[in-house]
Amino acid sequence: MHILCDMDFKEGEILCFDKPLHWTSFLLVNRVRWAITNYLGVKKLKVGHAGTLDPLATGVMILCTGKATKRIDEFQYQTKEYEAVLKLGATTPSFDLEKEIDATYPTEHITEELLRNVLSDFVGEIRQVPPAYSAVKINGKRAYEYARKGDDVEINAKPLLIDSIELLEFSMPIVKIRVVCSKGTYIRALARDIGVALQSGAHLVGLRRTRVGDITLDKCMSFEDFKSMIDTLPATVN
Repeated sequence: MHILCDMDFKEGEILCFDKPLHWTSFLLVNRVRWAITNYLGVKKLKVGHAGTLDPLATGVMILCTGKATKRIDEFQYQTKEYEAVLKLGATTPSFDLEKEIDATYPTEHITEELLRNVLSDFVGEIRQVPPAYSAVKINGKRAYEYARKGDDVEINAKPLLIDSIELLEFSMPIVKIRVVCSKGTYIRALARDIGVALQSGAHLVGLRRTRVGDITLDKCMSFEDFKSMIDTLPATVN
């Protein structure tokens, strides 16, 4: 639990949150910034996150305030761990539930043994093409800006490192996996690639980031808890 009374938000603090479902990363940053600036009685304060999460994902999100924003890169490059739920046999343009299913595929041939073998092929150094619905920059614009207009653009594959993939649950057509990976890994794109490798299709139906470096979920707080704690702090004198 964070002891807010001992914190100096201007000098810089590291705050660890469990991002809520449907919130964008920027919404969490903005609400935390508003809560802190309101408490401090100031108009401006640097607050940034050390690695975005999609609105449909939950879990560990590290925020840095004040001078600690200089440490954002340090956290961004740390290993990430996710628990992902995939639905096999269907795809969507966004590779998750943001868009409707656009195609279905056979799954009768998929066994637990086949899935385990396919997952093992993704461990190690891989190259991954990010989703069209992503913030990857192409010619100065975000990929999702092209996708939302229906424009097709070429997105280059990026080198990544997958440290491990563990099958947690197998209940066709739903499977759950744990992924430990490097910065820049799109679990949505990994779901797509797993579907292709299975000679079927797949999309993400649930995603939770359970670790960033040494920061695990048990070290994170909800925004509601943070707001409640900051509301109980004594007023500051500027």
